[in-house]
Amino acid sequence: MRMKCSQILMECLLEQGVDTVFGYPGGTILNIYDEMELHGYKSKIRHILTAHEQGAAHAADGYARATGKVGVCFATSGPGATNLTTGIATAHYDSSPVVFITVNVAESLIGKDTFQEVDITGISMPITKCNYLVKDPNELADIVREAFAIARTGRPGPVLIDIVKNVTAAEADYQYLPLDQHPAHGRLAAMLRRSNYDLRAPEPDRDDIDKLLDMIEEAKRPLVLVGGGVIRSKGAVPEFRKFCERLNAPVASTIMGGGACPGSHPLFTGMIGMHGSHASNVASSQCDLLIAIGCRFSDRVATDPATFASQAKIVHIDIDRAEIDKNVQTDHHIIGDARGVLELINQKLPAHDYPEWKEFVFSQKEVPLKKDDILHPHEILETISDLTGAQAIITTDVGQHQMWSAQYYHFSRPGQLITSGGFGTMGFGLGAAMGAKMGNPDQTVVLCTGDGCFRMNCHELATVEHYQIPVIIVIFNNGTLGMVRQWQHLIYGERYSQTDLDRGPDFVKLAEAYGIQGARTRNQAEFEAALRAALDSGKACVIDCAIDKDAMVHPMVPGGAAATDFLLD
Repeated sequence: MRMKCSQILMECLLEQGVDTVFGYPGGTILNIYDEMELHGYKSKIRHILTAHEQGAAHAADGYARATGKVGVCFATSGPGATNLTTGIATAHYDSSPVVFITVNVAESLIGKDTFQEVDITGISMPITKCNYLVKDPNELADIVREAFAIARTGRPGPVLIDIVKNVTAAEADYQYLPLDQHPAHGRLAAMLRRSNYDLRAPEPDRDDIDKLLDMIEEAKRPLVLVGGGVIRSKGAVPEFRKFCERLNAPVASTIMGGGACPGSHPLFTGMIGMHGSHASNVASSQCDLLIAIGCRFSDRVATDPATFASQAKIVHIDIDRAEIDKNVQTDHHIIGDARGVLELINQKLPAHDYPEWKEFVFSQKEVPLKKDDILHPHEILETISDLTGAQAIITTDVGQHQMWSAQYYHFSRPGQLITSGGFGTMGFGLGAAMGAKMGNPDQTVVLCTGDGCFRMNCHELATVEHYQIPVIIVIFNNGTLGMVRQWQHLIYGERYSQTDLDRGPDFVKLAEAYGIQGARTRNQAEFEAALRAALDSGKACVIDCAIDKDAMVHPMVPGGAAATDFLLD
């Protein structure tokens, strides 16, 4: 069938099962937006118009993380495309599958400094899994199919498709192709043959599995470290929990691995690394076998790679061979998807127990935190957990509130914590919360943010109000850039340069200006009342929580220090 390429794009999105797109129009992409009106696609694919392209990028990312589907984001050329770059990088560092679709100026105008022309494929090359500049109308359908396949398979990640404007107006032949037939058709089939790329996960080596089992038999003090790869791998979490309970050894988590092991599980020691728990960091320094599954050993986990788990044999299980020995030298590795590897291990792994080792590790757990008339960060998270039955999806921005959320809200399932772990993006949380809620309308979504972070993209309250997206926004308001101030306090001689946020806005009035309920709280009782009211209303709400300016994240291990060199206890 012959049709305009703008219509072919919409048909290809329907082939992929896309039901939601986040975006912002502009001159070059108008043929695509016009297509939504011409052939009724707006009744098949819901479009969410955000206040800014970055908000659209984060929303598509949040949608992908919370649903397990590929997120989709539209933007126009020039500044529309470059406004996506922070969102693309955020998805890239956390292996989130998002397809970004931009439209550039006409092919005849490329390279002439045309109005709103930019080389977005060149700009985004280091932060995408793959990207395309589409100049041939006959290639559009196959490129879209290939892009989605690449985004979702292997180690997931963002893909960008930039289409020149004249292609969106051109005609080409299109034939509907069921999703399960895509790998055997067209460009995708040729790419698979040419590069020997396999859409399936790499098959683990059985001898590598057996070697790990032998290492487990020899170990006296094993520690399991779970990362985001287990969260991203479909179906891996049940196998991971079966593995943990058979091994019956302590389990630590990176921030991206939150929810793989329930926070309330008796084997769980908490987050590891710079702001990890005493138990996790001490266990990493004392274990004799470290089994890391789906993690990158970033500088926030292995604060000093040379001394990280120095007494242990380190085993790294990951789908991406490029991560092996990149940051931490390993003694053994297994390449494969987390689910497939764990299934093979579980087939042969007998039950183990390490009572003395566990007793030592769990004796390192922190003492209960104080409660008084001041509103403490842990009380905010504990109250959210209590009133939502610990079932809410929590999105965060970056900084102290992010660490407190990881420490004090006990995540129990994959996709429950949505945070910018790798890129550390301030302003990520509100867009991510919108996307998570659009993808999970029956679940409570709470954004935990700081007053500095919330300023970055608070204009997305307009999107929240217009589409009646009932997210609850909890602002940890300490009147400062809290994490930066904490570093200045501990490392920079209390020289608080440019971190005080002694200025507006009044967040309650700001919420009301957007037509959203706002509440101000100063103690635990006020916060509990405000949160109950927000939950009961079923509507969006902004809750401004006044916390101590010098509240700190405990503990803290400085970058470059050994895991047990706690700067702050």
